[in-house]
Amino acid sequence: MRRAETKVLLTAAVLMLLTGIMSAQDLSKFRTKWFDPEAKMHTYCNPMNIDYTFEYLNGNSRVTPFRSTADPLILVYKDEYYLFCSNQSGFYWSKDLGNWNFIYSSFQRNQDQDDLCAPAAVVLGDSIVLMGSTYESLPIWYSTNPKSGRWQHLTDASKLPAWDPGLLLDDDGHLYLYYGSSGSLPVRGVELDRKTFLPLGDQSMYQELYKATDLMDKQKAPGNIKELVGLKPEIHGWERFGWNNDDPNPQWGNFIEGPWMNKHNGKYYLQYGAPGTEFKVYADGTWVSDHPLGPFTYQTHNPVSYKPGGFVKGAGHGGTFADLYGNYWHTATCIISVKYKFERRIGLYPAGFDKEGVMYCNTAFGDYPTTLPTASSNHIDGRFKGWMLLSNNKKVQASSLDSIYKPEFALDEDMSTYWSASSANPGEWLQIDLGESCTVNAIQVNYADHRSNQHGKAMDLYHQYKIYHSADGKNWELLVDKSYNDKDTPHDYIELTNAVNTRYLKLLNVHMATGYFAICGFRVFGHGTGAQPVEVEGFKVNRSAEDSRNAMIHWQASNAYGYNIYYGIAPDRQYNCITVNNATEYDFRGMDKGTTYYFSIEALNENGISGRSSIIKVD
Repeated sequence: MRRAETKVLLTAAVLMLLTGIMSAQDLSKFRTKWFDPEAKMHTYCNPMNIDYTFEYLNGNSRVTPFRSTADPLILVYKDEYYLFCSNQSGFYWSKDLGNWNFIYSSFQRNQDQDDLCAPAAVVLGDSIVLMGSTYESLPIWYSTNPKSGRWQHLTDASKLPAWDPGLLLDDDGHLYLYYGSSGSLPVRGVELDRKTFLPLGDQSMYQELYKATDLMDKQKAPGNIKELVGLKPEIHGWERFGWNNDDPNPQWGNFIEGPWMNKHNGKYYLQYGAPGTEFKVYADGTWVSDHPLGPFTYQTHNPVSYKPGGFVKGAGHGGTFADLYGNYWHTATCIISVKYKFERRIGLYPAGFDKEGVMYCNTAFGDYPTTLPTASSNHIDGRFKGWMLLSNNKKVQASSLDSIYKPEFALDEDMSTYWSASSANPGEWLQIDLGESCTVNAIQVNYADHRSNQHGKAMDLYHQYKIYHSADGKNWELLVDKSYNDKDTPHDYIELTNAVNTRYLKLLNVHMATGYFAICGFRVFGHGTGAQPVEVEGFKVNRSAEDSRNAMIHWQASNAYGYNIYYGIAPDRQYNCITVNNATEYDFRGMDKGTTYYFSIEALNENGISGRSSIIKVD
């Protein structure tokens, strides 16, 4: 046989071998009576299940690694969803807002520079145009085929020191840039030339910004740049610094950041994040105007996006967009802040504008199973599927224990605490007793990355596990088989194809992406067989006479594991929700001086939700 023919045959054989190895797995072999890995999902659960990068801390790879991303925006491009966020070496895309795919991209920066931080993006014609936060004149990129990962320079250098940028393409074709991240300076805005992305006006005025050596000097606003909105924490309680708006003397001031603009029915809604990304009270507010560069009026209902309680906490520095059916959504930054204060995740919440044009975001049940969009829907009513939490503080056992990381921490509805086994070995397990036979519809497996040594993005990280169920704790059946999984799924969510009636569940490790087998939340959703909670009694809101931004809220315990406190500026506009688990009081510091509020409360247990209490008016 001639050498050329041999080479052709060998090449064909290698290709056949590689094709066999790399072809899609036959997932039918992993199907059980209750879970089909190929079935279409109809729900999702926050935090979003994407492969959050292990960040470097100021270029120091010796610092304890921590997963993180933040500052998200989602836009629609060619009938698909594109998610851009901080420091991920690329972006994510999805067809349904539930299943996300990662694309490495050529706009990534050196990892020691934390990649692309707090990006902004806009669809211009057949292109996505992308820019990152910069004090050093980064390029502005564009792509007509973003899934290729290849992006070109629209301009080699932006002309403004725009940290936390946001972009708006108005109906009339005018393009606007908004930016700002500061403890003392306001959000700014300027109109851009949509071909060059240069600010309108005399370019020499903007060039002077990069000659300054002091950051504050760089932030001065020359030319056509407008100072738009700033914080007023002395009036707006929710804008105050601190874990619970309780730091009276923040070192860096009360931070305003992450501007984002939406236009709805001729009105411009300028959103912004405050008071700090590491706090549970991280939120987004909005000011409203008839013009893209103001003047703006503070919306009485604020903050717009707010989630200080529950498993997922924090809902700041995000973006609002309309899905393929015209429904609005708000994506936002959530916090963990254990391994480092900027250890963060992403949440996705129904949002919208009511008939009076008031912007809102519905975070009630924002960390429970939520229906994915398939048609137009009323987001004031939310998209909660109705499956209750079955796992809160239930009896738990584990195969082993590493130090102080107790099994109970996997069931305490706190993403900042976790259980860890003493190894990453296959066979480590966590077992829960639901207390009675329940209908189980969905499960969320949240990993904690304990003792991880990973830094940066890696595509060879993946989690594999199995979940067994039992009626008596002795005889077990395989419920979910994820031993085929080849993706990094730190917050894996399983919607069962068929509900199962069971009492015991066991999570069995097969393979860890990195670190020990550690779980910060083994969360089970469905329905119990008992009585729904009764309406809450003794509900009181005591607004402080000394500082009307504060109130202590009390109520009597009922047959419940948790409570939702609703409040707003009118009886029919109680748009904000505070979830409190395993307690009967809440120290609330998020009100605005001079604003009247209306409060009510409902109770939650494994069997359902109580009726809401009578509404309390608080002047």
